[in-house]
Amino acid sequence: MLFQAEDYSGQKEKDYELVNKQLKALIEDEPDITANLANASALLYQFLDDVNWVGFYLYKNGELVLAPFQGLPACVRIKYGNGVCGTALKEKQTIRVENVNEFPGHIACDAASQSEIVTPIYQDGQIIGVLDIDSPNLSRFDEIDQENLEAFAKILSEHL
Repeated sequence: MLFQAEDYSGQKEKDYELVNKQLKALIEDEPDITANLANASALLYQFLDDVNWVGFYLYKNGELVLAPFQGLPACVRIKYGNGVCGTALKEKQTIRVENVNEFPGHIACDAASQSEIVTPIYQDGQIIGVLDIDSPNLSRFDEIDQENLEAFAKILSEHL
């Protein structure tokens, strides 16, 4: 079942629950990783307010490689440990950045981005990529976003 904008309550936790249910419905019977990542990025881009980029990077041959996304064209390859995405990969944890201009080594693909959250995606205990979301607003992402985006990434990883 796909939810429409009017189905959302305006309560962040409840609305993330609906998004996660919608993700399951979109990907549960589809084995193709590209199709699933494309739908997942489109779903989040539609759902989240005040974001200018939502997408994925997959970990291949020691670096992150651009995968399906919504937003302006992006950096194609990110080295392990570089930028917010590469740091999340290296540290094996979600990184939430309130002001990207203060993050050492931030990679500016879109000059409008002011804050960012990156969540690793695991499969069989190994990181296979990251979910990356940028916002043109400072301090856009909070603990509720982090917790629910980690749940989103977990659902996604179970169906890739």
